[in-house]
Amino acid sequence: MRSPFRVATAVALAALCTVGMITTAVAGSGPRHPDGYGYTAVRRDIPGKAVRFLASSPDVRDGGAVPASHWANGFGCDAPNQPVRLAWTGAPAGTRSYAVTLFDPDAPTGSGFWHWLVWDIPTTATQLGSTPPPGAVSGTDDAGVAGYLGPCPPAGDIAHHYQFTVYALDIPSLGLASTTPPAVAAFTLSSHVLGYARITATAQR
Repeated sequence: MRSPFRVATAVALAALCTVGMITTAVAGSGPRHPDGYGYTAVRRDIPGKAVRFLASSPDVRDGGAVPASHWANGFGCDAPNQPVRLAWTGAPAGTRSYAVTLFDPDAPTGSGFWHWLVWDIPTTATQLGSTPPPGAVSGTDDAGVAGYLGPCPPAGDIAHHYQFTVYALDIPSLGLASTTPPAVAAFTLSSHVLGYARITATAQR
């Protein structure tokens, strides 16, 4: 007859092996690149029921490259850092405010990189440029700076996909300070999204 101690030990070892196998499977999931970086699935900040509307820009096109004039002036780049101008139309009924973000899911951080966040944009606004409309909040990015921060991917890295997203929200204000960490701001707005519009452009150096 096996002792309770040996039974407990066997159960514990089996559990550890199972956890190890799961961890290995998760860590190894997703596409890999010759540079050694892998990808792990990250949950979307947009609910499946959200309506898609239209966004446009005179500065960048969906599927194109971000022009050099809109790259960052920092992190190894020396560019003008001009904010990309965005316009939108066709937001769903019930929209009470907008938010705009620029996110790089390919940044080698394990959690992407938030480059630009503006929220509490009034529904009277249908575009965003270098100066947010009155009442809007210019949030803090992952570099700890408020305002637009253009692309500057690591030299020699894969092409990064920069997502310019306009969110139609069901509340007039998120009630957040401009110093709110970007992940917290994104988490807060995610439960209020009625619709979204997006332009994705690439940058590589």
